[in-house]
Amino acid sequence: MARTIGSDGGRTEAAIREAAISLMARFGYEAVSMRQLAAEVGVQAAALYRYFPTKEDLLFTLLCEHMDGLLSAWEAARPANADPRERLTAFVRNHIHFHVARRHATHVSNMELRALSRDNLTQILRLRTAYEKELRQILRDGAEAGTFVIDDTGLTAIAIIQMLTGVIVWFRPGERLSVEEVAETYLAMTMRLTGAENARENTHVRAHA
Repeated sequence: MARTIGSDGGRTEAAIREAAISLMARFGYEAVSMRQLAAEVGVQAAALYRYFPTKEDLLFTLLCEHMDGLLSAWEAARPANADPRERLTAFVRNHIHFHVARRHATHVSNMELRALSRDNLTQILRLRTAYEKELRQILRDGAEAGTFVIDDTGLTAIAIIQMLTGVIVWFRPGERLSVEEVAETYLAMTMRLTGAENARENTHVRAHA
């Protein structure tokens, strides 16, 4: 049922973004019309264009908001002066919690890049690269310190992010595992992927040689 929105422009814009995320996650970007979105929000279709001149402008705003939020969340969660293992632990936990809490936005962000124009796509990819760079730095630092055993930090970073983000495909709150349990399980898998346990064992052996 359509919801009636008051005259507060900020609330209306927020309602548009929320409804757009929900509809695009369910039906896909191409299948959602501005008229359908207006009906969901409870405004005239023409009113949407005061906030977003085109449907792509709306999508671009949603994807920027998602990536800006992810980068800000990591900035807040990043431990200061921590060793690579602690930083990787914080990265995995933050990534899982952020994406589970924003499952629909994550789905849209992953599936609808193809709908962006070249310039808009470049900007989103730049934000993604900035985020992935954070993980690559952690992995490089860990490899140099002997904390991790990694052959290719770039590929390992991609594999980790793909694995962690994939949680949204199957996880549902209230089912067998809690978010914390999922995060801890994925953290253990990430540590194995980076060779952290092997590195620890090798260090232990050398210390007792």
